[in-house]
Parts: sequence; structure tokens; C-alpha cells
Amino acid sequence: MEELMKEFREDLAEFRDMTEKFYAKEVSMKDYKGFSGGFGSYAQKGGAASMLRLRMPGGRLTKEKLKFVADSIAEYGVEKAHFTTCQTIQFHDLDAAAVCGIMEKAMDVGIVTRGGGGDFPRNVMVSPLSGIEEGEYFDVLPYAEAASDYLMGFIKTVKMPRKLKVCFSNSPANEPHATFRDLGFVAKEDGTFDVYSAGGLGNNPRMGVKVAERIQPSEILYYIKAMVNTFVAHGNYENRGKARTRYMQETLGVDGYKAAYLEKLDEVKKTEKLDIEVNAEPVTKNGNGVTISDERVIAQKQDGLYAVAYHPIGGVPAVTKFAELYEVIEDMDDVEVRIAPDETIYIINLNGEEAERVLAVTEDGAKNLFETSVSCIGATICQIGLRDSQGALAAIIEEVRKHDFADGVLPRIHISGCTSSCGTHQIGTLGFHGGVKRVNDVVEPAFTFHVNGNDEEGNERFGEQWGMMLQKDMPAFFVELGEAVQAEGTTFAEWFAKKPEGLKEIADKYLY
Repeated sequence: MEELMKEFREDLAEFRDMTEKFYAKEVSMKDYKGFSGGFGSYAQKGGAASMLRLRMPGGRLTKEKLKFVADSIAEYGVEKAHFTTCQTIQFHDLDAAAVCGIMEKAMDVGIVTRGGGGDFPRNVMVSPLSGIEEGEYFDVLPYAEAASDYLMGFIKTVKMPRKLKVCFSNSPANEPHATFRDLGFVAKEDGTFDVYSAGGLGNNPRMGVKVAERIQPSEILYYIKAMVNTFVAHGNYENRGKARTRYMQETLGVDGYKAAYLEKLDEVKKTEKLDIEVNAEPVTKNGNGVTISDERVIAQKQDGLYAVAYHPIGGVPAVTKFAELYEVIEDMDDVEVRIAPDETIYIINLNGEEAERVLAVTEDGAKNLFETSVSCIGATICQIGLRDSQGALAAIIEEVRKHDFADGVLPRIHISGCTSSCGTHQIGTLGFHGGVKRVNDVVEPAFTFHVNGNDEEGNERFGEQWGMMLQKDMPAFFVELGEAVQAEGTTFAEWFAKKPEGLKEIADKYLY
């Protein structure tokens, strides 16, 4: 790993050179995108600024890394950051000096941006409270970190058709979507993993194919190598639109895909030695006798310790929040941050007194379930985005707040600016993806409405598409929906379960 990191460092000079040429208008946006994505950076829409994606394996943000993020924001004047649904941190609106400088200095604290975009293994995802969560089957984070290190080795050695997303879930909550990723390891009660592959959201979404059951955690690298080899052998190098792993279910058939994968697995097991031994680091910290109860506080399985949830609206915190949070937790033993796939962060391993202090510094976040809604960064920044998902969510929340609905009256929603599902709209109770709709010969910003998605293991389903809703009508729709649910003194979940036709009646007024 040390040699690989040395190579990655050496590559940064090439990135700086290409970036300077791009901003000097010597390289086209298309050519720059093909190069820069492999370094975790893209030019934003318009080509006047860059974004940078900081990989955080398992969403784990240690205090050292948090300090680096805070210091980089201060040093380079970063004005926008985003917690992503792939458990990373993105910086936005960077100039050439900032994107190069941050990328280079990040490696000093173990933050690697290489492979953060492009046709490479992406950030390995994990259930965010792995290791501390009551009821989890076992701590999967150490295996995810081992997988991340292994996958980094493919960045310079293997050319894949498209990106590869790997994840680990610690319970049936399935927060990282292990049953429908490119490769997912699903923890079981007996300490083993079931393995799913060739799934994914976006265009042509697919549930994963279960390719193995009850495997020993020590064997995960065999399954990762088999996935890479299967993708290289059977993936589509000719058509990027059909190059993600899920399209292999179409070209090979589900049974054919499973057979092809198992063939590669057998080859790997016969020719390589990839068994690993990892040891989870136990949390040895003790509580201080102070108990605390709050809607944002979660009791850990370690007696007397707590996690505090913080969800900035749209996953976009004030950039000053990183420094504020670091100042509070700097001297707290064993405390770290976990980024969740729903753009929430959790500050973990807090005693009761520490939890109170963290609650205070994070009080500006979501006030209820609806405000924890998920949004991609949107079309004002993203090159391929069609709609301003962040702006749409902000306008909805602004209008809804005027009506003081009880918590739970409106559900969490998921909004993507296009079909790519970076806002995970396909698994939301209610979801939207951006597009346009012609109404009375006028092209209007609009979103396709998805209903009744679910990511829970055993109940997975993609939402049904009910039609298109004009962006300007979305706030009024949610107000009417909230009034209908609140009038019955219940929550949206209970209301929709009892009379789903009620949602249809309201939605039909707004859908095209």
C-alpha cells in the first residue's frame, strides 16, 4: 500500500499540469473530464470552477481528517461542501490552485481522491453506525476498510468498462444498499456474509443477483477479485450507456451472469491466496454516568455512550461547521464522525455530557423527518444535471415550514437532478428525478414522481413512476399532502399504508 500511495503522489504533478491547461483554455471540457475524473475531480457546469471528492472509506471521518477538512476550507476559502450519498465529502466552486492544493495535501492525512470519479472502484460504503449500533449482526467496517485498500490496487492496473461500487451492510436496514450495488456484502446473524452483485440505481435499475451465501468474512477479497474479472470479461466497453455491471444481467441473463461470476470466482480461488484476517477495534471508552435523551441522540451498544445525528438541509452544511465541530470534539476521547448514505452525519462514542455539547453545535440541522430529505448537488453545479434539486428541496421546505406540520406528517423524500439517482430517488418513499415537461407549448422545469420505493433487506423495491410534476408546483403539493395527513392526526407512513388512494387523489391534481 505504501508503494501505491507513492505512485499516486507522483501522479499529482500530471493532474496539476492538466488542470492549469484546462483553466488556460488549452484543454476541452470533454477531454479534461475524461482525465480529471480519475483523480476525484470534475469541472462544474460552465467550466469556471471545479469540484473535488474526498474519499472516506466507510464514511469514516476521524478527527485528524475532520481537522484537515476544516483547515482546507479556511486556507482555500472553500464556500460550499456536500455530504454525498456515497459517504464522501465534496468541495465545490474551487479554482485551479485550490483543487490541486487540497488534493495534494489530503494525502498527508490519508485522504485519497484517486478513483473518486471515472471508471474505477469508488468509495467503499458501510452501514454508518457499524461497530456501535444496537442490534447489528457484527461490525463490518474493518472488512470494508480492507476491501477499500485492496480495490485501490486496481486503479492503475485494470481498465474497467465503468465505475465499480462495493459496500457492506451490518443489518437488514441495508443503509448502503448492499443488495443492489455492483457488489454488496450483507451481514448475517451467524457472522457470515451473503453476496449480491450486478445491481444498481439509475437508468435501467436492477436488484442485485445473489451469487453466494454464508461466506466467511476472511474470504471477501476472492469475491471482489471475481467481480472485477467478471466485469472486465463481460462488461460493455463499446457503449458507456450500457457499461455498468447491471447490464450484464441483460446480456448474459440472470442465471448466465451468476454462472459467469462463479466461474471467475473458482478461477481466483484456484490461483490466488487472498484470505485476510482483520480485528475490529473494540470501543473501550466508558460513559460518565450522564444520561441523555433527544430525538437526535442514539444510544450505542456500548453502555453509557451515544451518537448524535446531524443532517444539514440537502446534505450541505455551512462550511464553518467543520471547524466548529472539530473545536468541540478535539479533546474528546475516541470520538469520530461517520457520514451516512442519506447525507446525515453521526458523531459517535460520546458520553452524556459530550453528547449535550455536540447537540448544541449541530442545532442548525433538520428539525424533523421531512427535513432530512436527500438531494444530489443539482444542475447549478453538476455537468449532467437537468434540474436544480437543491433549489427544489429548499423551496419545498421553506413553504412547508409555514404550516408547522407535526414530525412524521411528511416523509423523507429523495430528489435527483437527473436519472442518475445520485439522490437515490428510486428507493425513496417519495422520490423525484429532474427533467422537463412541455405545457401549453412552454417547456417547464419538472420532476418525474416516484412512489413507494424501499431499501430494507427483504422488502427492496424501486418506486413506481406516477407522472411528472412541475417544479413550481412541488411546494403546493407537499402542503396539500401535509394538510391531509395532519387532519387525520397520523403520520404519512400510517396514512399511506391505510389508504394509498389518498396520495393518488392529491398527486393527480399536480401530475402530467
